Amino acid sequence: MRLLQRLSSGTYELTYFDHDDPPPYAILSHTWREGQEVSYQELIAGAGRDKKGFEKICFCGERAEADRLQYFWVDTCCIDKTNISELDTAINYMFRWYQRSSKCYVYLSDVSVGDHDPAAFPITWADAFRRSRWFTRGWTLQELIAPGSVEFFSREGKRLGSKITLEQQIHDITRIPIDALRGQNLAEFSVKERMSWVASCMTTVKEDRAYCLLGIFGVFLPVIRGEGEEHAMRRLRKEIREQQQELMTEQTSSGSHNTQRFQTHLSLAIPFRRDPDFVDRGTLLDKLKEQCSAPASRLALVGVGGVGKSQLAIEHCYRTHETSPGMWVLWAHASSTARLEQSFHDIADRVKIEGRRDPQVNIFKLVHDWMCDTNERWLLVLDNVDDASFLLDAQATTSKITAKPLYEYLPYCTHGCVIITTRNKEAALQLVEQRDIIALNPMSALQAQTLLTKKLGVQAASSNAAELTELAIVLEHMPLALVQAAAYISQRAPLCSVAQYLDQFRKSERKRTSLLRYDKDHMRRDREAKNSIITTWQISFEYIQQTRPSAADLLALMSFFDRQGIPKNVLQAQAKHKENKHNRKDFDDDDVDTDFEDNVSEDDEFFEDVAALRNFYFISISTNGTTFEMHALVQLSMRTWLAANGRLERYKDQFINNLCEAFPTGEYENWIACQALFAHAKAATGHKPEGASSLLQWATLLYRAAWYAERKGSAGEAEVLATQSLKARKKVLGRDHEDTIWGRAMVASAYKIGGKWDAAEELEVQVMETRKMKLGATKLGADHPSTLTSMNNLAFTWKSLGRTVKAIYLMQQCVQRREQVLGASHPHYLSSLLVLEQWEGEQADMELFNRFKDMRL
Repeated sequence: MRLLQRLSSGTYELTYFDHDDPPPYAILSHTWREGQEVSYQELIAGAGRDKKGFEKICFCGERAEADRLQYFWVDTCCIDKTNISELDTAINYMFRWYQRSSKCYVYLSDVSVGDHDPAAFPITWADAFRRSRWFTRGWTLQELIAPGSVEFFSREGKRLGSKITLEQQIHDITRIPIDALRGQNLAEFSVKERMSWVASCMTTVKEDRAYCLLGIFGVFLPVIRGEGEEHAMRRLRKEIREQQQELMTEQTSSGSHNTQRFQTHLSLAIPFRRDPDFVDRGTLLDKLKEQCSAPASRLALVGVGGVGKSQLAIEHCYRTHETSPGMWVLWAHASSTARLEQSFHDIADRVKIEGRRDPQVNIFKLVHDWMCDTNERWLLVLDNVDDASFLLDAQATTSKITAKPLYEYLPYCTHGCVIITTRNKEAALQLVEQRDIIALNPMSALQAQTLLTKKLGVQAASSNAAELTELAIVLEHMPLALVQAAAYISQRAPLCSVAQYLDQFRKSERKRTSLLRYDKDHMRRDREAKNSIITTWQISFEYIQQTRPSAADLLALMSFFDRQGIPKNVLQAQAKHKENKHNRKDFDDDDVDTDFEDNVSEDDEFFEDVAALRNFYFISISTNGTTFEMHALVQLSMRTWLAANGRLERYKDQFINNLCEAFPTGEYENWIACQALFAHAKAATGHKPEGASSLLQWATLLYRAAWYAERKGSAGEAEVLATQSLKARKKVLGRDHEDTIWGRAMVASAYKIGGKWDAAEELEVQVMETRKMKLGATKLGADHPSTLTSMNNLAFTWKSLGRTVKAIYLMQQCVQRREQVLGASHPHYLSSLLVLEQWEGEQADMELFNRFKDMRL
């Protein structure tokens, strides 16, 4: 067969390949337009670019390139129709060519979506889709059924959906059974039923109504042009009868052994029961089925531990067995060489491969050869391949094998498919292409609530929807955590309900950790896998610690921040700080170049660490690349792991140090920076350090955050932050230290904006009187600027409490002393003077008003 390839110059080149061994390719399905299709001769000559058919060639080439397929096939120009022999061969091979394609693109020239998004507005094209001419043509029947992956596109080249996502609509239009659309063996459908599929279809050449069915019935037939439909159909039916007679004779001659084998043939070999509570997660299963249907497909389900990769694979296996009962569905535990070897022994026993009991057998080669040689289709799941090195490195096992990577024993067969589940995207990319990775995220809110409801059973009935919603939220819609919580509640019912579980979860970090450590056996998880969500993630932490310690350090640091908007510059601050400690006395050009190279190297190391954490789906990065995000449960799990390994305080101190250095004062000019860091400062309230120096840094951080909150008018947040800061400073520095006094003043300011004037007055009096005293070796006194600031603040408090005369008197003292100490041009003096004049004016007006009032009385 000939395949097209799009060159960098924009031209197209044809390459000939053997029918039985072509490279991966895409294929076009469309309806012809008379006089507008590009022929083989025109393509060779570089002609036909003005024809409508050339646009379809370009479309197919662009789609293939987007799907990373180097080659593609278009019937109009890949077949030389002037060569009768070649045309006859093409007609007989057509079904197989479509069947072997990696992608089939259906171009519907009579379906337009305009500027609309087809996925968002299916109503704009649904009617045109049903009436499309493509569904009325005879040759498009096999183009619909044969390929594993069929995608439909509008006239504008916009994707409408796939054979899987549109299967109900396609069934309604064509009346072809959904099982046939899903790839069930066509021999399982009667001759009459298959003949009916083409009953309403038309072909330009009459006898093509028979020829377009050759692949549907799996027969070859010499092409006789001009014989007419009736004669061609007669020859086709004769060929089908002879084929069936040969099959019956073969089955009879093989005796009862094969008949019994066929009847007792069990092709499902999965070590887990199907989950009756499985919750469908949107289009994931459809996408998995679609990619698995391509010949020699190999793909990976990737996601953080506990996100439901194995559960999705199990459900896919059972559905595959239902739709294709003759297909072998096999499962292998692939966390290590020993477990994979044992699984291959189990597969050999299940399939009953000859020679499997030979103690010297190379079990990997034995199963490999069976997968290559068998005529039956097979699906193999390799579960938990978190470290791919044992598959890629040559190593000895208990079997007698050559020094050859185990990965080479996983064959690419047109009748086989391999699915890999892994937490590690890096491991997945060592085994499959990027386009063959299906990433799993936590469930949607509705899916999580549905799973909880199913797993809780009668317990769900006694809980209200709000409680189930909240439980799903605090567990971040993570399937394993949801199942774990449901098991905990169910086992303790009626002593424990959803509401009581939530109460316990909110109590403290220690209680949350205890609940999430619950490790009840899970029927659909590998016996080596942990059923506690925390323990599941900690296994991954330890792997990262062993393979890339700097990435583990980064994850540990990130676990103390708020889960969203974790700033890259603050994470990198520690490395920068260490770098600045190395002072050099002499610098020359070489030194500068070396510094630059060091900076680049450090940046590269940081990005490599980020990549390692993203590969395990522990963190995600914003589109502008400046902030990160991680799950709160992952943070909790990481901190628990740090505490268990005696490292919690170390990373807590580093977090506080980095954030304190980055958080500015709360003045207006710093508000943008403060806003970006404020959530992390609030998170720091839950990470109070033990060491005195770190505790002071912690207090300073909270003080600055309270300053920002007070200026923004957030009374509650300012009060909480300032109060905690003040307590820490009292503990380390004592009551009368200047920083403690500033802390007391900040609490007073928070009280004032919250309307707690009496409490604010009490603190401000303490601040003013303390500042007038001797503080150690330093005498502030009544005229110190800090004391004057305290007087100014207290005057405002008295004014707000209605003690106007007292407030004016104190402000007069403040103005007088500020003029003496700071000068008549200082902003603080001018500000106090302006306020005093305003208050005195208000007081005079009030006295005048009262005088007139008395006179009237």
